[in-house]
Amino acid sequence: MSGFHEVSFPFAVALGARGGPVRRTEIVTLGSGREERNTPHAHSRRRWNAGPGVKTLDDLHTLVEFFEARRGRLHGFRFRDPLDHKSCAPSASVSATDQLLGTGDGVTTEYSLVKHYASGGESYARPIPKPAAGSVRIAVDGVELDAADFAVDLATGLVSFVAPPASGMAVTAGFEFDCPVRFDADALDISLDAFGAGEAADVPLIELRL
Repeated sequence: MSGFHEVSFPFAVALGARGGPVRRTEIVTLGSGREERNTPHAHSRRRWNAGPGVKTLDDLHTLVEFFEARRGRLHGFRFRDPLDHKSCAPSASVSATDQLLGTGDGVTTEYSLVKHYASGGESYARPIPKPAAGSVRIAVDGVELDAADFAVDLATGLVSFVAPPASGMAVTAGFEFDCPVRFDADALDISLDAFGAGEAADVPLIELRL
C-alpha cells in the first residue's frame, strides 16, 4: 500500500537538485487577440531533478538505497529544498514573528503553518505540512511562547495551543520545513565513468498535495 515515509531525502544529493514551483495556467485567446487567463489550482506544485546532485559513487549508492526503500514512486518522503526551507530568507535566522498564521478569537486553539510569498501588493499563502523537528517558534502579539505552551504535529504542520490566543492578537510563527514529495519515475538511469564516479542523469521528484 502506498503511503508517506517520514524520512528525509539525502541532503548531500539534494544540494545539487534543480527545480522549483510549477503553476498551471489555462489561457484562452479571444478573437480580438486579448487573453483570458485562469488557473484550476490554488497552489503551485514543485518539481525537481535531483540527478545533478549525484557527485560521487557513494552519493549514487545512497540514492539507490533510498530509492529502493521507497519502492520507486510508491511512497512519499521529505525533501529539503536548498533554496526555500525557512520561514524567512535563506540567509536570515528564523524568528517567531516571521509568518502570520491568523488572529486569535479567544476560542480557536489550532492553527496551520503557512508561508506567505508577497510582491507588488499580491501574496500567496503556501501550506506547510512538514515542519522540521525542533525548529518551530511561536509568538502571540509579538511575544514568543515557551515550548510548553503549544504542540506541533510534524506530520501535518498543525499547531495546537494549551490556551487559545486572546481575541485580536496576532498568531505568528517561524520554522524550517521540508516539502512532501515522491519520485516521479519507477526507474533510475545510472552510469559510471572511467574513473569510477557515479552519475544519475535524471532523478525526478514531484511535490505531493497532502
